[in-house]
Amino acid sequence: MAAVAAARRGCSVLLLERTQHVGGLPANGLGATDIQTRGATGGLFFEFAQRILAHYVATYGAESRQARDCSAGYHFEPSVAESVLELMLSEHPAIAVVRNAQFDALPENVRVVDGRPSALRVTDRQTGAATWQAGRVFIDASYEGDLAAACGVAFRLGREAADAHHEPRAGVVYAGWREVPTSDSTGRGDAAIQAYNYRLCLTRESSNRAPIARPEDYRREEYLSLVDDVSAQRWTGRTGRELELDGIGRVVNLVALPNGKYDANNQHLGFLSTDLPEENVAWPTAGWSWRDAFARRLRDYTVGLLWFCQNDEALPPEFRQRCSEWGFARDEYQDNGHFPRQVYVREARRIVGRHLFTALDTLPRVGCVRPPLYADSVTASHYPLDSHAIRKREPGKPHLEGFFNLMNVPYTVPFGVMVPQDVPGLLVPVAVSSTHVGFSSLRMEPCWMALGEAAGTAAAIACEMGINPGDVPVAELQQELRKRGAVLVYVADVSAADPLADFVQRWALRGGFPDWHADLDGVMDEATAQRWQQFCSSEVAFRINETRREYLIRFEKATPRFRVQENDGPAPRRNGCGLADL
Repeated sequence: MAAVAAARRGCSVLLLERTQHVGGLPANGLGATDIQTRGATGGLFFEFAQRILAHYVATYGAESRQARDCSAGYHFEPSVAESVLELMLSEHPAIAVVRNAQFDALPENVRVVDGRPSALRVTDRQTGAATWQAGRVFIDASYEGDLAAACGVAFRLGREAADAHHEPRAGVVYAGWREVPTSDSTGRGDAAIQAYNYRLCLTRESSNRAPIARPEDYRREEYLSLVDDVSAQRWTGRTGRELELDGIGRVVNLVALPNGKYDANNQHLGFLSTDLPEENVAWPTAGWSWRDAFARRLRDYTVGLLWFCQNDEALPPEFRQRCSEWGFARDEYQDNGHFPRQVYVREARRIVGRHLFTALDTLPRVGCVRPPLYADSVTASHYPLDSHAIRKREPGKPHLEGFFNLMNVPYTVPFGVMVPQDVPGLLVPVAVSSTHVGFSSLRMEPCWMALGEAAGTAAAIACEMGINPGDVPVAELQQELRKRGAVLVYVADVSAADPLADFVQRWALRGGFPDWHADLDGVMDEATAQRWQQFCSSEVAFRINETRREYLIRFEKATPRFRVQENDGPAPRRNGCGLADL
C-alpha cells in the first residue's frame, strides 16, 4: 500500500520483498478481515476490499454464493488477495518489485548520510548475490522493524507494566475471552511477546481437500492434554458454544470464505490451539536463519496438531471422525504443500516515535463517549484491544497468561506513531510507536494498510519538497489522503459521497461533534453554535430553525481558519475530553 500510494503521487518506487510472493498475511490465510467497524478505515484498504468484491461478482455473478460469502469484499481466499494486490502493483510501471531480496538487520547493511539512510544492502536468496539499493526516502514496512533497527532507531520489546501508563490489561494478565482479569494477574512488565501462528485455509469440500499428513518432526506429547480437555469439555472460560466448537473447531476458530474455504485461526477458547507461545520470543531481533527454523518448527507443530486430532486413538472416535472431514484447500499455496508461506507475526519491535500510542488512545475519556482526537490523524481505526497468549498452559491456571480481548471504540491514529524520534528520512508504518496493549489494536491489516498508504503519501510529498518525511505539512498529507478516500476520523452518518464529507472530516477532527454522529439534518442550536465559534475564527450568525448542514455550508463558504492551540504540532499532548491535539 505504501508503494501504490507513493506511485500514485508520482514517485518511482522500489519494493523489496523477501519471498517470491507479495501480500503478507492477507495472501497467507488471513481471509477474514479483522475490523470491528467497517466504515472506520477507508482509502486503499477499502479499495482493496472493493476489488475483492468485484472479483467475485465478475467471476461468479452478483447473486452467487461466492459474492455473498465474500462479505462485501472483507472475506476472501488467499490466492484472490494475492492476485488483487499483484494487480494493484502492476498498474503502476513506476513500481519495481524485487523478490527474494533479504535484508539482514545489521548496521553495516545501511549507508547513513547526515543521519539519514541513503542505501541498504540486500541479498538475493536464490543466488546469494548482495546489491546496494539507494533511495531518497525509506519506508520500513516489515513486521519486525528490521530496517529501523539497523538504522539505529530506538525500539521497545515486550510488555509495559500496568502502572507505566495506567492501561487496562497491561503486564502479566490472566483473563478469559472478554472477561475481567483474575486475581492471578500482577500487571508486572516483562520482555515477553504474544504468540504467533499460521492462519490456515481449510475446507471440507472433498473435491478440493488435500489430506493432512503426519509431519516429520511429530511430537505426540505436546498434544496429549487435549485428550482430557475433550473428555471433560474444558475451555479457558465460558463458551456456551460447546457443541458448535466440537470437532476441528476445538483447536481452530473457523470463519467462512468463498468457495467452501475457511480462515482457520487460533481457537482463543482452547488451552491448546495453533498458537505456539514462548518459543517465538527471540523472533523480533533474531536473524533470518533463526526465524526460518522457527517457521519450520511452527509448521510441524501446527500440522502435527491437526494430524493428532484426526488420527490419535486416545481421542474419541466420533471426535476424530469430525476432525477428519477437514483438510487443506488444494488450490491454495500450490508451491508450498497447500500450507501458508508466512508466519503470522502479531508483534515484534515497536519503534520509539514522536507519539506513543497506548490503550488509552482507543478508549473513551472519563465523561466522554469518544477517545482522544488527534488533529494529525492519518487514519481512523477500530478493533478491540486483543492479545494472544504469552505463556503455554500452566498447571492450575484457569486461562493462558497474556490472552485478552477488551472492547474499545473507533479512534484516530496520529502521524507521529510512524515517525522515529531519532532517524530522519525513514517512516515505519507497521512496527509503530506504541505500548504492547496499544499495539494489540493497531496491529490489524486494515490499519496497517492505511498507515502504509499514509507513509507512501508522506514519502512522496517529502521527495517533492526536499524535506524529511516526518516534517511534511500534515494538512497537505491529510488533503491527499482524503482525495484517495481515507477516513481520518470516523463519522457514522456522513457518507463519502456527501458534498460536506471533507469539511465534516476537518470539523470532526477539531472536536466539532461530541460523538460519531454529525446529525447534519438536525436543527442547529445556540449552544452548539457558540461551542463551534470557540475554535474557529470565522463569525457565522446562527439562524433560527436552520439545520446543521445549512450552518456548516455557510461556515465552509466563509473559509474558516481553525484557531491555533498551544500544543499544535508533530508531538500532540493528551489534553482534556476528546480534544487531545487542541
